[in-house]
Amino acid sequence: MFIKAVSSLARFVPDRMGKSTLAQGATLFAGLNSFEPGQEHAAHTHEGQDKLYYVLEGSGVVQIGEQSETLSPGDAALAPSGVLHSIRNPGPRRLIVMAILAPPPRK
Repeated sequence: MFIKAVSSLARFVPDRMGKSTLAQGATLFAGLNSFEPGQEHAAHTHEGQDKLYYVLEGSGVVQIGEQSETLSPGDAALAPSGVLHSIRNPGPRRLIVMAILAPPPRK
């Protein structure tokens, strides 16, 4: 499987984070989280699942546990299973983040 022009698959929603699936297999999920300025994905955990955020466009503030960092294109952050994490777009531009989860979410 090949995925070209990944950022062009981003879906933006006016009132919440947009999501789109890039690929899903038996042991891994990859999708895009898309944020308008001011939007966020509230702090949450995934039990039994590791999550990697990889910033494609824009910049956002990512919280992993007690730490927060501003990430820009090419930066990544890992939220291990059970660790609180969140992401927000302080603006002024749109933010597109690839989210990779292993194992994939259950349907």
